[in-house]
Amino acid sequence: MSDTPQDGRAATWRRLPLIVVLLGALVGAVALRDQLSFAALAENREALIAFRDANYAGTVLGFIAVYVLIVAFSLPGATVATLAGGFLFGVFPGVLFNVAAATMGAVLIFSAARLGWGERLSARLDASEGRIRRLREGLRENELSVLFLIRLVPAVPFFVANLLPALVGVGLGRFAFTTFFGIMPGALVYTWVGAGLGGVFARGETPDLGIIFEPQILAPLLALAALAALPMVVRLFRRKEV
Repeated sequence: MSDTPQDGRAATWRRLPLIVVLLGALVGAVALRDQLSFAALAENREALIAFRDANYAGTVLGFIAVYVLIVAFSLPGATVATLAGGFLFGVFPGVLFNVAAATMGAVLIFSAARLGWGERLSARLDASEGRIRRLREGLRENELSVLFLIRLVPAVPFFVANLLPALVGVGLGRFAFTTFFGIMPGALVYTWVGAGLGGVFARGETPDLGIIFEPQILAPLLALAALAALPMVVRLFRRKEV
């Protein structure tokens, strides 16, 4: 049975949010390439502090709104925004603002991708046979572990971790839960670095953003990733014993 014109229009409307996100990402990558940078933060630090001191609540809301847009449109500057959260609000509550904003932005792009293509692709995977079906069933069985892993391992790009779950039919609740808690360790590290930017600015230096790959930082993150993977390992051994 062929698709009707109404079905075609409905599909177009479903894909519209994702199309807007992709266009926004393209325009933002060109227009904001030099605007959301560490140099821009250093140049405007005094104005930002003055605005925060004069209107703390407005600064929090404005910061969260900007951060959400950065993540939702995959714009350059997410790391700088995390540093700014620590610089403006300290490690606490800065880390909460950072994690909340990043999670909201991730939920937006996840929802757009799921509405546009994720639901149909997930249905096709469920209807498939052979290796693809087994892969889909394995993912469902270990969904929480996999979602935490892609958040905890620094090598997985953030936008990839936002899109892939939407395309394989992950539920919104689980996605939001694992995003919020999965990004918290890394966000805490960069918020802590941001909280010390005052001294970095005074010395005319740039922060060491590779700190997350230092052994004393990376080891706990990998330990958390191993803990997240433990249920998958346990299930694998149980299957071999059966």
